[in-house]
Amino acid sequence: MYISTKIFLKMLSILIPTYNYNVTPLVQELYRQAMQTAIVFEIIVLDDCSTEAYITNSRVENVLYLQNDINLGRTLTRKKLAETSKYNTLLFLDADVIPVSDSFISNYIPYLNTETVVLGGIAYVDQIPENNKELRYKYGRLREEKTAEERRKNPYGSVLSGNLFLSKSIFLENNYSESDNLYGLDIYFSYRLYQNNANIVHLDNAVYHIGLENNDVFFRKTLSAVASRKQLLTDAKGIENINGLLKHYNRLKKLRLTGIVRFFFTVTEPLLKKMILKKDPNLFYLDIYRLGYICNLK
Repeated sequence: MYISTKIFLKMLSILIPTYNYNVTPLVQELYRQAMQTAIVFEIIVLDDCSTEAYITNSRVENVLYLQNDINLGRTLTRKKLAETSKYNTLLFLDADVIPVSDSFISNYIPYLNTETVVLGGIAYVDQIPENNKELRYKYGRLREEKTAEERRKNPYGSVLSGNLFLSKSIFLENNYSESDNLYGLDIYFSYRLYQNNANIVHLDNAVYHIGLENNDVFFRKTLSAVASRKQLLTDAKGIENINGLLKHYNRLKKLRLTGIVRFFFTVTEPLLKKMILKKDPNLFYLDIYRLGYICNLK
């Protein structure tokens, strides 16, 4: 009797880089959902040399916990996860998320074994954020939480790797791999996809981002991301189609106005920072600060 093997062609590697975060609730939910489908799957958690003991040995079939001997950073940890994975379709998730829908895994199944980059989106729980986390929460709600329809208007400019479904070959081809002393490399990955004219699909298949940094930490990470963008992508052809900050910076540079912006940034920087880090932060001031900061960087 002939038995179809098509079911065994549906294979998925779910990959989670983590650092100082308890991923157990996420892994349990992903495992529960994956077991309800007809796919072959693995879940690999790679701890990036955490300073706190969150990772424990798992005896659950298909779930593997690994640990870096040294801290590699998020980008190289994701690369290591991809290289370690057994299957050719990958689902990357940040450690501090949880699926919005009970059909989160099954919603991705139609795209298994394709050369399509699928982005499900990021969402935020509708509640008052904890004290000193207002900036990250407000930025997430206003800048990251977008419907698939909204993201399709600028498909390459709406790539957030915290919920990313794609083939292993596409990921390894476009992931930054020179070093990992940089922060905020989602924009580099987005630009590489744009360069290579990757086929992108945006879905309403979000995860809640629940692990919010406090205001000071997020502010510092934001500035690190600005520095990375200037270092890697300032002169990249077509970058204005991907990133608004670099679009405005290059326009100022073309008009030879960066010196004036640098001067006003130096004068107003303390006030701008105060407005950004206050209890009810204003993201307009964050935009102005980032533009002044990138002009001020050498």
